[in-house]
Amino acid sequence: MTIQIFNGFTCNARIPRRWECGTVELLVETNDGLVLVDTGLGTDDYVHDSGILKLFKVVTRVPLDPNEAAIRQVTRLGHKPEDVRHIVLTHMHFDHCGGLPDFPWAKVHVHRKEYEAFFGKRRQFADLAYVRRHIAHGPDWVFYDDTGEKWFDFDAIRLPFEPEMWLVPLPGHTRGLCGVAVKTPDGWLFQASDAAALFNEEAPDWLIRLVLGPHQPRIGQFAADHPEVRVVTGHMWLDWFEEMKSLC
Repeated sequence: MTIQIFNGFTCNARIPRRWECGTVELLVETNDGLVLVDTGLGTDDYVHDSGILKLFKVVTRVPLDPNEAAIRQVTRLGHKPEDVRHIVLTHMHFDHCGGLPDFPWAKVHVHRKEYEAFFGKRRQFADLAYVRRHIAHGPDWVFYDDTGEKWFDFDAIRLPFEPEMWLVPLPGHTRGLCGVAVKTPDGWLFQASDAAALFNEEAPDWLIRLVLGPHQPRIGQFAADHPEVRVVTGHMWLDWFEEMKSLC
């Protein structure tokens, strides 16, 4: 079993300029074909800017390299696009699900609360990052609700794949955000998505809580207590991707 990791969207801060980040996507070999965890931007996003992407181009530095589109990276990694049979979404912000239209045949797995937030009438600031055209093709949805199960001490929902995979609800950044845990031959990989920014020790706690929600202390303590679990977040420094191109 192999997990391949790639950057699906580069987004760099203007201040401080040394903050250069990519968006973490996982490509997991399973008993039911390839599972893509988040998609980054899609090929259409590089041609037609959404409103939120226009805003990001103003407040951040985004090179917008179309080679970062997931469908192109899947091919670069030696797979056929149609080998991606499932997409698991941590949440439905534009930089995590923009590539859905490039894989219209794939089943799309997401927490029901996130889907409901995407269409909800009670709007929050974070909802500005939802882009309706990303699901205009009518994905084949698979929804998940809380089950009372646990992954370590986190509430969790078992996904129907081998190797063992779990959705870990971490609402805050969005109402239905989930981390994704994958069991590898070398131990667990836990992609906490945008519930934490463990890699960034310079960002103040108040800013992390405002933007990402309340889970940073808990996830940080979990990482300290479980060094055998590789904990990553939804956005990592660009040089991290060079170090972590493949896990076997």
